[in-house]
Amino acid sequence: MIRSMTGFARREHPGPWGTLTCELRSVNHRYLELSLRLPEDLRGLENDARQLLSSALRRGKVDAGVYLRGAPAGSAAFEINRALVEQVVAGAATVTTIADGMAGTLDPLDLLRWPGVIREAERDVTPVATAAMELLRATVTDLNDARAREGARIREMLVQRCDALQESVVAVRARLPEVAARIRARVLERVAQLGTPVDAERFEQEIALLAYKMDVEEELDRLGSHLAETRQVLDSKEAAGRRLDFLMQEFNREANTLSSKSQDTETTRAAVDMKVLIEQMREQVQNVE
Repeated sequence: MIRSMTGFARREHPGPWGTLTCELRSVNHRYLELSLRLPEDLRGLENDARQLLSSALRRGKVDAGVYLRGAPAGSAAFEINRALVEQVVAGAATVTTIADGMAGTLDPLDLLRWPGVIREAERDVTPVATAAMELLRATVTDLNDARAREGARIREMLVQRCDALQESVVAVRARLPEVAARIRARVLERVAQLGTPVDAERFEQEIALLAYKMDVEEELDRLGSHLAETRQVLDSKEAAGRRLDFLMQEFNREANTLSSKSQDTETTRAAVDMKVLIEQMREQVQNVE
């Protein structure tokens, strides 16, 4: 099943350390291009996160963000810098002595406001890191599911266009005997208008040469072959975007040749319809992984 390169996924995971949020956005791109944003405390996960994304995604421009909102009120741990408090108290006592007791009483709240007295306790980020990787893995799965659903819609559209192309190929092939007969009749009419005798053998040679120049059997065969290959690629489990893009180029080449060789109005119209269908397919294929 083919997958689109366009998708979005978002998940959240609450915990005692706060709420982790993971958002993934992807659009079409020639290769895989990753843009990753992580909280400062989780910078050490960058290599593992990139490997996870690279193994799960083949192509596309992917914006990945993991965000950590603060823990609930009252759950933050902090500690008092006792050594600094003792130094401040000793300093305040010295000032009081120098001022001969006129410096006033030291307010504990003022002491707590002193820079460095209160410091955040060092926390273990291992549980947060583990939860972040699990969240990223689950979000990538959601993204691939979304891309698969979009890919299914693209596949349905491509199959419909392939069916329409197949009908055009069959119609053009069915007209070939009639087109050849018309060409022969037209040449005979022009020869008759000349009013001069023509060597029958030479006439047949010229008819054969003209028919060879306007023969489109080979182009129709190649179009049929490309259609069969396209259907096989659409049912493949491998990434199909690059191969489908190449097939669209080949489709367009054969349709252009068919149009340039055509000496029949209906065949020319069919070739133009084919090119419209091929362009519609090409636009969708640009978004296939």
